[in-house]
Amino acid sequence: VQLVESGGGLVQPGGSLRLSCAASGFTFMTYAMNWHRQAPGKGCELVATISRFGSIRDYADSVKGRFTISRDNAKNTVYLQMNSLKPEDTAVYYCNVRLGYDVWGQGTQVTVSS
Repeated sequence: VQLVESGGGLVQPGGSLRLSCAASGFTFMTYAMNWHRQAPGKGCELVATISRFGSIRDYADSVKGRFTISRDNAKNTVYLQMNSLKPEDTAVYYCNVRLGYDVWGQGTQVTVSS
């Protein structure tokens, strides 16, 4: 079982990034998927969740209206589109799936700074 995130980087405030998480080793379409983040010196925050077929999407209040989670079950990939980025969005972003035990990717760094 493996999750591999990509798409992080340095972006100016107000900019956009799209994160991707490629999944393998399990039946992707049968599980909800999550994005979390951890900022320096802070705990891990659940950012967004998407149900198996994408009909239900939940977001942390801090990102509602700016971030969009989506998935492509044909590609075993989940995405996080991040718009109107703020410096406080700076964090390592992790993809996660709960198979009965938690599986995490290695994370991708997002830095929002001018």
